[in-house]
Amino acid sequence: MQYKTLNNGLRIPQLGYGVWKVPNEEATEAVEQALAADYRLIDTAKVYGNEHGVGEALANSNVSREDLFITTKLANADQGYENTLKAFDASLEKLGLDYVDLYLIHWPTPKFDTYVETYKALEKIYKDGRAKAIGVCNFDIEHLNRIMDECEVKPAVNQVEFHPYLQQKELRQFCKDHDIQLEAYSPLMNGTKVMQNDVIQEIADKYGKTPAQVILRWHLQSDVVVIPKTVTPSRMQENYDVFDFELRKADMDQIATLDRNERNNQVPSENNNR
Repeated sequence: MQYKTLNNGLRIPQLGYGVWKVPNEEATEAVEQALAADYRLIDTAKVYGNEHGVGEALANSNVSREDLFITTKLANADQGYENTLKAFDASLEKLGLDYVDLYLIHWPTPKFDTYVETYKALEKIYKDGRAKAIGVCNFDIEHLNRIMDECEVKPAVNQVEFHPYLQQKELRQFCKDHDIQLEAYSPLMNGTKVMQNDVIQEIADKYGKTPAQVILRWHLQSDVVVIPKTVTPSRMQENYDVFDFELRKADMDQIATLDRNERNNQVPSENNNR
């Protein structure tokens, strides 16, 4: 495993396991399989509805808590200072944990203008030691600037949609300049389009790897933390087996040309769902 060091000194595994769209009744087995495959970063969220299932897997695991890195996220409907504190308590209870390693605001929902107040609640949670790091998810540069202007603790992480068809170059550079770790969800574009791209396939053939492995390796070499999701044990292992090769600069440059600004998910400033 490779690690990145966050701006507060906390180390985060660079490759993790995400449980978006994994039903609660399937999450326990899926996370147990991920832990057995040596994943240590597990990423969930209240809106996924599977924190309890994830918590059961953690309780059943013989992996020490210190070796795990657990992330969850605040739902849009729970934004606001007091609401956030209550929602965090509920998430901890479902997960069966005394603390999480990373707590994120899931979306800025700018229409409601509560994300700064919400982030201040995250700062309290962080200062109380109940989250080892705090950050945001789906935040654009304007949202990050406002957090940094009006709050005390700089976000440690910004988790966003990121893959070869959506390379977020301006946002990635901004995060790098401000020592905010970029983390990628939907790194394989949910197993569609980009996996069939001819350039990706040619590179995969050259290295004797799968398209998924090439894409995940590209994430790692782009200094991005990446959290692919699958419930298939063989694919979990396939996704994990990306530390035994390195893409050459020419291959990285080729993948850089694939950027289409194409999203599977909403534009952050347009998601105001509650």
